[in-house]
Amino acid sequence: PHDTLAEDQDLTLAAQSAGWVVQFDPDAVAFTEAPQTVAGLLKQRFRWSFGTLQCVWKHRKDLFNRKRPALGFVALPQIWLFQIFLTTAAPLVDLAVIFSLVDAAFGRISHPVEWNSEGLTRALLYWSAFVLVDLAAATIGMAMERRAPWGSLWWIPAQRFGYRQLMYYVVVKAVVSAVHGRRVEWGSLQRTATAVVDDRPDKRDDPPASPPGIPKDSASSTAVA
Repeated sequence: PHDTLAEDQDLTLAAQSAGWVVQFDPDAVAFTEAPQTVAGLLKQRFRWSFGTLQCVWKHRKDLFNRKRPALGFVALPQIWLFQIFLTTAAPLVDLAVIFSLVDAAFGRISHPVEWNSEGLTRALLYWSAFVLVDLAAATIGMAMERRAPWGSLWWIPAQRFGYRQLMYYVVVKAVVSAVHGRRVEWGSLQRTATAVVDDRPDKRDDPPASPPGIPKDSASSTAVA
C-alpha cells in the first residue's frame, strides 16, 4: 500500500480484514540500523506514529467487526487505546506529578505547620501505579518469551524519564498533524553503515523447519507479517 507511512502495519491489517490467517515466526531474525541521533529517532518515530493513525483510520470499518473478532475486538481497539489515547493523555499524569512536587515544596516552605503530604502522596501513588502496570506488562511478555532479556527489565521504570517524554511528543505531534490535515512525507533516515552483523550460524535449541519451497538457508530470514 502506498497511501500510508506504516506499510507493514497496513498490509497486516488488510490481510486480516480479507480473512487471511496471519502467523508469527518467533525465530525469524532481522537486522536493522537504528537512528544514531535524537533528531533521527524523533523523525522515525513520528513517521511510525502518523502511519499508525493512517492505518487505524483507513481500517476503521473493521473496528468491532464480529466477522473478524481478533482484528475488530483485540488488535484495533488496543492500538486506539494504548498507542493513541493513553499515550496522548499520559503527559497529563507527568505534569500532575511535577505540579504536586512543586506545590508540596512551596507549601512545605511557606506553611510548614499547616502542610501535609496527602496530595503529594496521592499523586506519587498514581504515578507508581503507571510504572507497576508497565512492569507487569513487560514481565508477562518476557515470561512468554523463551530467551527473554530479564536483565533489561529495570529499564522499564528508567525509560519513563526522558525517553517516554520524547515518545509523548511524537504521538501528540502526529495527532495534531492528522487533525489539521497536514501532508506528511516519508522522509529519509541518515544511514551510517556502522552496524556490525555477526554472520555466525545461530545456535538455537529448536531450529524452525523450512516452509515448503523455501531453501533451508533462507528460512531464518523469512517471516509472515
